[in-house]
This record gives sequence, structure tokens and C-alpha cells, in this order.
Amino acid sequence: MSSPFPPVDQSDLANIAAAFELDAPFDNGALHGNGLINDSFIVECKRGDISRRYVLQRVNHHVFQDVPALMENVQRVTDHLASRPQSPNRRPLRLVRTHSGQGYHVDEHGCHWRCYDFIEGALSYDVIPSLPVARAAAYSFGEFQAQLVDLPGPRLNETIPDFHNTRQRFANLRTAIEADTVSRVSSVGPEIEFALAREPLASSLLDLHEAGKIPEHTTHNDTKISNVLIDEDSGEGVCVIDFDTVMPGLGLYDFGDMVRSATNPCLEDETDLSKVSVQLPIFEELVAGYLDSARSILNATEIDNLIVSGRLITYEIGLRFLTDYVEGDTYFRTDRPNQNLDRARGQFALLQSMENADAEMRQIVSKYA
Repeated sequence: MSSPFPPVDQSDLANIAAAFELDAPFDNGALHGNGLINDSFIVECKRGDISRRYVLQRVNHHVFQDVPALMENVQRVTDHLASRPQSPNRRPLRLVRTHSGQGYHVDEHGCHWRCYDFIEGALSYDVIPSLPVARAAAYSFGEFQAQLVDLPGPRLNETIPDFHNTRQRFANLRTAIEADTVSRVSSVGPEIEFALAREPLASSLLDLHEAGKIPEHTTHNDTKISNVLIDEDSGEGVCVIDFDTVMPGLGLYDFGDMVRSATNPCLEDETDLSKVSVQLPIFEELVAGYLDSARSILNATEIDNLIVSGRLITYEIGLRFLTDYVEGDTYFRTDRPNQNLDRARGQFALLQSMENADAEMRQIVSKYA
């Protein structure tokens, strides 16, 4: 699925940049990153000796249907994080306001744009390059949760209701199978069988929350490794980025998505499933880094379910990719045929690997817990 929005040229970027309080006029811009939802551009602004870079993002209002509510969350979270003490290498993400003081700009096509400082000297990774980076990223996400414990009320808006409601994701797959609108069900029998056989996993954390055994936190809800910036010199975490799904949730969702995204040595659409397996040394670094920064806000039941969270989120994302494939690739952006199916197969292969490594993963958690 290609971008549902109009193409953007240099003139468009210049007009959009002019709506924000930037330190210098627009000079040039280019598409940036490989996000599946929003469109991001790096723009360079120059005036004399001043040269600054910013990130302009076009928010996908088909996915995030209440952009004002989303941006209210982003403004509150970025402002709160900026008010917290920071170590020398940490630089919180700064939302640049428009000339009228708003957190976003609406262009002539009705598209919503926001602007962040571009954080220089920091890198993001799609695949973990080293064990120290794994620990630094996990520490950053844990610290993110801990710093938002005292976020003043009211409760944040739910930008995507039921985002990590795996029960609902499972129900969505069943609905897609029954409808079979693009006649793909017959081609994915093994994947459907794998998903349906693990239905009890879908309720594992929700049952604990509903029983009052694990609390609600303010969570990031999309803690893939590419959403942490790493200082290119020190190797420490600089900041967490991408706040579109920051909202009330379970802290274990964040740890689980770290496990899902970081312990897999392959990209999400890897077609050689023999390469997909949970990397236990990376899992150990995630446990160590996350507990080092977030232990004070976690209870014993949450720590006991760190392994379950990794399986749950891997399963959930696999359900989402498979559902999207069955429905005709209407949600996640794709660059080639069967990409969502390959993504689903990759998640299920990773989940199978986690199940096979259960004893080793439990030993690791026990070591740090």
C-alpha cells in the first residue's frame, strides 16, 4: 500500500516549514526513514552561519483519526520530559510549535504536520548492532516509563483504542477469515492454524490487569529498537522518539515489544525463517537494562511476566500482519506482494523460538529479578 497522501516537493516542504518557529529559513528537505504509518522529512534551515535541521512529519490521519487528541498527548509528554533532570548525554525530544503556538499545522490538503528538532550525533537501528546498545535501549524505555509516573492528570487520550488489546486483535483475525474479502484464506492455512492454537495467550496480561495484579502505566506502546536514539560516540541512549501511541497501557507491553523487535536478528519481512530465532544474549541485556531503570515502578507480578510479555506482543503483531494480509493489505504499508504475509510468518517463527527457549529465558529473568 503506497502513501495515501499527495506527493511532497521542495516548495511544499518550504511552505510547511514556514508555519513553524524555526531558527532559520528553509533551504532543502528530503524524505527520511522507513516508517510504515507517517511520512517523515529532514529539512535543513539556513541563515548566514546558522544551519539547523528539523524533522517534519505528516501524521497519517487515517490511522490516527483524532489528531488534536494525539497532539495533546505529544505536547504534554514532551513538555513533561523536558522538565525532568537529564544526564549529560540525554536530550529529550522537543516539539517545535507553530507561529500561533500550536503543536501542529494543517496544510491546504487537510494534512496534519508537526515538527521536531533533529537530534544530531545520534543513531537509530532497525536491528540491534551490539549487546551494549541493547542494554542502553532497554534502559531508555524503562526510564521513559519511570519519568512519566508523575505525569500530571488528566489521563492521556487513547490515540488508538484497544491498541494492545490482543483479545480484540485475535477477534479481528477471525472476522477477516470469515469474510475472506480478497480470497486469500486458502493460501494461509498453516499460519491461521498457528494463530488459532495460541488463543489463550491473547488474554494473559489482560486477565492479570482485570484481576488487579498489574497496574496501568503511561506507556510508549511501540518500543521497537528504532524508536530509541543512541549517541554515536558514547553508545548511551539519547532519547525515546515516536510518541504517537504514548497513552495509558500496561508496562509489560513496552518490555514485550522490546523483546519482539530487538531479539530477532532479522528484519520483519525476512523470508528465510531459518534465520529467525530469539537471541538470548540480547534478551539478557534487555532484562538488565529495563530493570535497572524501571524496577522502582514495577511490582513482583510484572517482573514475573516479563517472558510472557515478549511472547504476547510477538503474537499480537503476527496477528495484525496476518489479518492485514487476509484483508488485502489495507493498513501496513507494503513495498512488494506478500510482504505482510512474510512479516506474519517472521513473527510466528520468533514466537516459536521463544517457546522453545522458555527455560533459558526464565533463568535470565531470575538472575536479575
